Amino acid sequence: MPDISFAAVLPAMLAQPALAVIIILSAGTLIMNGAHDAANAIATAVATRSIHPTKALIMAAICNFLGVALSALISTAVAHTMTTMVNFGSNNEQALVALAAAMVAIIIWGGATWYFGIPSSQSHALIAGITGAAIALQGGIDGVNFAEWSKVLWGLLAATVLGFFLGWLLSKIGGLLFKFVDHRRSESVSGILLDIMAGVLAFLHGAHDGQKFMGVCLLAIMLAMGYGQQMPDEFPLWIMLMCSTCMLIGTAIGGKNIIKSVGLNIVKMDKWQGLTATLAASTCIFISNMTGMPISTTHANTTAIMGVGTAKRRGAVNWGASTSMMKAWIYTFPGCGLMGFVFAKVFIMLF
Repeated sequence: MPDISFAAVLPAMLAQPALAVIIILSAGTLIMNGAHDAANAIATAVATRSIHPTKALIMAAICNFLGVALSALISTAVAHTMTTMVNFGSNNEQALVALAAAMVAIIIWGGATWYFGIPSSQSHALIAGITGAAIALQGGIDGVNFAEWSKVLWGLLAATVLGFFLGWLLSKIGGLLFKFVDHRRSESVSGILLDIMAGVLAFLHGAHDGQKFMGVCLLAIMLAMGYGQQMPDEFPLWIMLMCSTCMLIGTAIGGKNIIKSVGLNIVKMDKWQGLTATLAASTCIFISNMTGMPISTTHANTTAIMGVGTAKRRGAVNWGASTSMMKAWIYTFPGCGLMGFVFAKVFIMLF
């Protein structure tokens, strides 16, 4: 196994500034991910007044940190997909430059959507940006490994369709279970369970999204050290700690805009309905972790909430707000992909 300890990587960072830039940008995108995506995990708990927003953000930050740090104990399948879905070719130096360009595009896209409180997917921005950069470097679709990239499409289907269906189904089942239970009692029990599940969802988010960004860091390191896209079997401890800390910081400082968009603007829920939505989203993310499908945790949580709202009645969902979110999802692939492509062309020309 290649030596990718910090002591071995530091000289490579000094010798190849592009590697240092990518690691710094990866840290920036993880902070953005924490501010953008991680808040989804606690949105329903906050919206149903099950937990105070400040306490929720602290809980989410800690659980996301643990999720990233312990992700290798669950599965590394998602990281493998992220590092093999594109082909950067044999010119490692140009590959590093193109990868750095993709990270710049992702940060700009994520910053813009976070500023406007739009829960777009940082995961899809990452996938699109890297794919666009690989296509620019290879001069065509040879930059895409379609056998692995197809898992992105399966993940999109799982997050959207499965998330919505599970939210709808679990809400219907919950409605039957709580129909003959005193409302105050059901809300009290559901609130406790919702707080617990929000922590579980935050942990799973950290484990899933953390793998994607750690995979990018590993890809950059392997390219810089001359190993190409050959990936090691496990994450080095220093990368896990760096990425988990960055996500913790992002969650702690930037989650309120997204909580409002996801938890308050889509549908009004009771605590037990928030519990079913969180359980549905957690199930989707756990399945994706085990199968290597890099899904959008934003999609899984938002569509689960839509499913819960539809189970109440179709008019319970704010379809105007939901449509705006879906447009942002649709625009992410071509928008961030094009930015990754253009930035890669410019960076390769300049550097």
